[in-house]
Amino acid sequence: MDRLVSFEGLGELLGFPFVQNALLACAVLGIVAGALAPLIVSRGMSFAVHGTAELAFTGGAAALLIGVGVGVGAVVGAVVAGLVFGILGLRQRERDSVIGVVLAFGLGLGVLLLALYSGRASNKFGLLTGSIVSVDSTNLVVLAGVAVLVIGVLAVLYRPLLFASTDPDVALARGVPVRALSLVFAVLIGLTTALAVPIVGAILVLSVMIAPGAAAARVTASPLLATVLAVLFAEVALVGGAVLSLAPGLPVSGYVATLSFVIYVGCRVVARLRGRATVA
Repeated sequence: MDRLVSFEGLGELLGFPFVQNALLACAVLGIVAGALAPLIVSRGMSFAVHGTAELAFTGGAAALLIGVGVGVGAVVGAVVAGLVFGILGLRQRERDSVIGVVLAFGLGLGVLLLALYSGRASNKFGLLTGSIVSVDSTNLVVLAGVAVLVIGVLAVLYRPLLFASTDPDVALARGVPVRALSLVFAVLIGLTTALAVPIVGAILVLSVMIAPGAAAARVTASPLLATVLAVLFAEVALVGGAVLSLAPGLPVSGYVATLSFVIYVGCRVVARLRGRATVA
């Protein structure tokens, strides 16, 4: 147990610049992922997030191979994935099959690119599971820039996006550009996924992109409150997971995923207790 949870030397670790960068990156990601998570859940795009994460992984692997920033490669791969999913899979009945095909191709290509990369093995492992030491000042600038872009677009388009997410047929009849919004939202997912891959890894992106929104949806029907709760849940999982991983020196993704799962289960328990109290 001491190997998994330890606070020995935590104060000293928190003083290192790379740890402070990592915690700041987690906080930025928590805001963006939490803001998007309820919309992702309401639009039924959880599988799309997983597919986008695999393409972000492929972009990061390509960046490693050619010697450019992993964050930049992840952003390019994720945006390409978002555009492909948006263009080819706008219809609900087509979406899963399109994502499955592209996901398999991206994952296979990413594994091939990693096999061709002759650098440190920790860089390869970090793409899959995240690495708290991978966030330097350059990556932090990229993360902040992408986060500002995503939040800005979301703030401008939130109302039509919410309308198109909850009732796309009525929104289309009212003149809302559902197709264009779907493409924009797919790109926003891609950009946010690219933020998450260097921190929690491609495997566990769902823990920060889906779990907070799914947990919030269990305890409230208000879109505004769900967004606030999702941001809070994402921050607790990301920043808390990063802090817990420091002293043991283990991958941050496992701690983030565990906290996200605990929060989700807790919200389900609260929802069930509320239901019983209402019946009684």
